[in-house]
Order: sequence, then C-alpha cells, then structure tokens
Amino acid sequence: MAEREFDIVVFGATGFTGRLVAEYLAAEHAAIRWAMAGRSEAKLAEVRDLIGAPSDTPLLVADSSDPASLDALASKTRAVITTVGPYQLFGEPLVAACVKAGTDYVDLCGEPAWMHDIIADYDKPARESGARIVLSCGFDSIPFDLGVYHLQQAAIARTGAPISRVKGRVRKMKGTFSGGTAASFAETMKRAGKQPEIIDWLKDPFSLVPGFDGPEQPSGARVVFEEDLNSWSAPFIMATINTKNIHRSNALLDHRYGKDFTYDEMFLTGPGEQGEGFAKMIANDKSMSENPPKPGEGPSKEERETGFYDVMFTGLNTDGERMTSSVSGQRDPGYGSTSRMIAEAGLCLAFDIDRDATPGGVYTTAPALGDTLIARLQKHAGLTFAIEG
Repeated sequence: MAEREFDIVVFGATGFTGRLVAEYLAAEHAAIRWAMAGRSEAKLAEVRDLIGAPSDTPLLVADSSDPASLDALASKTRAVITTVGPYQLFGEPLVAACVKAGTDYVDLCGEPAWMHDIIADYDKPARESGARIVLSCGFDSIPFDLGVYHLQQAAIARTGAPISRVKGRVRKMKGTFSGGTAASFAETMKRAGKQPEIIDWLKDPFSLVPGFDGPEQPSGARVVFEEDLNSWSAPFIMATINTKNIHRSNALLDHRYGKDFTYDEMFLTGPGEQGEGFAKMIANDKSMSENPPKPGEGPSKEERETGFYDVMFTGLNTDGERMTSSVSGQRDPGYGSTSRMIAEAGLCLAFDIDRDATPGGVYTTAPALGDTLIARLQKHAGLTFAIEG
C-alpha cells in the first residue's frame, strides 16, 4: 500500500456531492496524495479549477461501465471514496475492482438490498484480499451507527454491561436529503417490483446480518407519544437503513450490545397539540416519493453552511439509570456534513486503521473505524459526540 501512487481517489468528483468531497480535501487535507476521478477529463479539469484545487491535481478517467478503467484506478490508490450512485446501478464494478486490488473503499450507500448482495458476494473475497469495504459513510449512517456505539461504550465502562433497549431520536435538523438518496429509493422500489423478496429484506431489521435472527424490534412506523421522553415522535425516513447498519455493527462487534439488543429511530416533535400536529405532518409527508430532489442538484453554499442536526441515543443501563449520548453536526446533513464525513472515513482507513485491528471484509463504520473516526470527525468535520447523562 505504501507504494501506491495515491492515498485517496475521489470517484465521481464531477457530481454535486463528489465535488464537495474534492473541495474539502483540497482545502483541509492538501498534503495528502489524492486524485479526482470521473468519466470526463474535461469535466474533471473544470471542477478542479472551480473548487480551487491545485492545477497539478491528478485527474483519472474511469467509468463504471468499463471494468478495466476501474481496475487501473483501484490499483493506484490506498483507498477510494465513491459518490457514484445509485449504487445498485453503478456500484458493484468498483467494489469488485477494489476487492481484487486489496484497496479500501467507502461509499454513501443507503440501499439495503444492494448492500445485502454485496455482503453475500464480496465479504469473503474482501477478507482474502485485505480490502476493507465500508458502506454507508454519510448521514446514513455515521452519526447513528457511531452514536449508538458511543453510548454503549460509555454504558459498558460505567456498569460493565451494554444497554439492551436504545432509542435513537432526532431532536433537531435543518437541511435536505440528497438527490442521490431519492434516486436510490426509487431504484430500490423498481427492483422490488421485479424481486418481491426485496420487500422482506427491507422489512427485516437483520437483513444485513446473515444467519442471525434477533429479537422483535420496535416498528417506529407510526406517530406515538413517548411518556419517558415527554414528546410526540414521528417516523424517521432514514431509520430503514440506519437500523440495519446498527444491527450489523453489533454483530461484527461480537454482539457487544447484546443478542437481545433492540433499537429504533424516530423524529421528536415536542409535547402537546403542536407536537402531535408536527408529528402527523412529518408522517404524511410524501415529498421524497412525489417530488424528490434530482441527482446532481443540491442546496446553495449558504444553505449547506446554515444547516445542522442533533440526534440523541438513550436507554436505561443495568443499574436502572438513564444514559444519553448525542451527536450533533454543523452544516446540512445531506450534503455539507455528509461530504466531510465520507472524506474523513476514507482518510481514517488510509492512514489510521491498522489492518490487524480491521482486516479485510465488508463493514459498517462502528466496527471498522470506531473511536478513531469519532476523534477525526470531532477534530475536522464539525461533529460533536457527548455523553449527556
């Protein structure tokens, strides 16, 4: 790996989110050896100049439909950051190239059916080649996966045991979901029409944990008033993928959270009639399916920089005490924060994580990157992790 030409390659650098990742690397991590990759050298050069990257920033031409170009890309770098989705349309050839070359890989995937296939088809080959394939390194699911991990680490340190029932609750959020997220959702629904078993995978909270059938999970699918939190709660659109990733993390951590671990995610809207009304409005919102943002488009710089999110994770420890961790992020979740999170995840793999500690395989972020990524995100990416009680 030390002999590879690059530390990081950003694949999809001409797309909206890929451009933000490249811009972040150019501004905050200029000392690393990195390159921009995409289908058109002319467009790559245009984006390089637009984001103010050095004129000698290497540009690599590669296309998901050209396996040889992906093999060449993967052989040149220690790690690949890819923002080219929907992954079920364009993702597998790059995973295959990275697994073949023993190259580390991070993506923004929130497509559980595709992830189910990647785990089945590439986990064993990745373990054999040493490639670390880390899925879902954006808003889905880093703040949630690492937030639960952070809480459980604190609970184990305090009582010697994990918290068996954890609630993930979004307390505040300002920002938009990405066009890529919307496109991925649409492609998943198309595929489900052809493969009915995908509906079962989407419903199964353990569909990313082959061979494990865990306890029944809270549905999180309807508006409820939570007495213990004194708030109405609404279904949270990212829960479908986040919960699956968190159960996979638990399994890959040798069930550190317990084999009886239960978890759900919802959006807190406050008490009283106002809270109930807000919760029902969220539950009835169909904008993701009826008027989704388009891939390649996104919010303005001002909108990205004024966005934020605040998520809590709470439960009773074995002493009967309520413990709560929180993860808050600067910038809007779908673009401004996501572009920084995936960049830091790629850098974490390339520079910080020993291959003895994290050998090859298909991972989620907590078991692959854990405390090391938490430290990076707090230092560089505008995230704050806290134990509140």
